[in-house]
Amino acid sequence: MCKSGKSESGGVSQSVGRGAGSRLLCVTNRKLVRGEFLERLEEIAWQRPAGILLREKDLTPEEYRKLARDVQSICEKAGVPCILHSFAGVAEELGADALHLPLPLLRELPGKERARFGQLGASCHSISEAREAMELGCTYITAGHIFETDCKRGLPGRGLEFLREVCGAVTIPVYAIGGIEPGRMADVLAAGAAGACVMSGPMICEDVGTYFADFAGSGKAAAAAFSGETEAPSEK
Repeated sequence: MCKSGKSESGGVSQSVGRGAGSRLLCVTNRKLVRGEFLERLEEIAWQRPAGILLREKDLTPEEYRKLARDVQSICEKAGVPCILHSFAGVAEELGADALHLPLPLLRELPGKERARFGQLGASCHSISEAREAMELGCTYITAGHIFETDCKRGLPGRGLEFLREVCGAVTIPVYAIGGIEPGRMADVLAAGAAGACVMSGPMICEDVGTYFADFAGSGKAAAAAFSGETEAPSEK
């Protein structure tokens, strides 16, 4: 795994290893938020997660561009990476440093365009996909779904052994996704993951600070990881 403590606008957060959520990538879903979406993202940003992944794929490019500008501003103020999702053209237009793509879209993106991003991630669901994503220039990947989750209702999770195998197959940070809860974080890290992705939790929780604190204090192994060196999406 590649370890990085660098920071720049849209790059690896200065808060890596400091904030309560520094091993969490927060995936957005504005439809889950009961109040103001941007206000919730601002609350999340100040918890210093490893990054905020703006996954609002149902928007038009124009709508996404407008939202992305606002989220970039929020993340920049908090010193947290803003990772844009799916809209490669918008990401390039806004000068984004970080982009996350489903693997089919990553395959279609020319190498020259992939190289423009300091952080490039992809969603992977097998060992072969993880290796392919790394060969295509990804600096980190997400792997899942690991545990059963409402987002994949009726489908069993691939489990910790799958996560362990993915982590062993690549040399870039792997973030587990799917059914991640505070009590599972220690096992996720023990499997070799750099951290985990969370979506519904930070979007719907009553108190963002308490939510992140629960992850920070979830067992001796997870607590030790939070207080020590943290592995974040690496830069090229």
